Amino acid sequence: MRTLSFLSLGALLLGAATATLAALPRTPAPEGAQVYFIEPADGAAVGQTFTVKFGLKGMGVAPAGVDVPATGHHHLLIGLAEQPEMDRPLPMTDSIRHFGKGQTETQVTLPPGKHTLQLLVGDKNHVPLEPPVISQSITVTVK
Repeated sequence: MRTLSFLSLGALLLGAATATLAALPRTPAPEGAQVYFIEPADGAAVGQTFTVKFGLKGMGVAPAGVDVPATGHHHLLIGLAEQPEMDRPLPMTDSIRHFGKGQTETQVTLPPGKHTLQLLVGDKNHVPLEPPVISQSITVTVK
């Protein structure tokens, strides 16, 4: 019976933590803020490992967890068929890569073929800004 109580308590605490994350308020985006790719260019042919450079206008870059007005950090969306939920923290997956240390470029390794890339800015809690600061989707062909 005692084990069941600890399991029930654990489930309750996990549920409360999840509800708290889901209820995080969204940070307003600075008016006119834009995120974009410096490289690669849309339609570029790239090697299996290539550099992706992120551009940002109208706001600054700050690491996750740092609460500075008009800042956020980058997330790289790779091959997503649908946009992620914009009202909760972005999950960390192979298709949603986090740059919570404030990085503005990375090396990406992908298999040969066509791939879509998109940038999305998150706040200190990895929640997309309101309205979302999201780039146009680009396509690269990995050779």
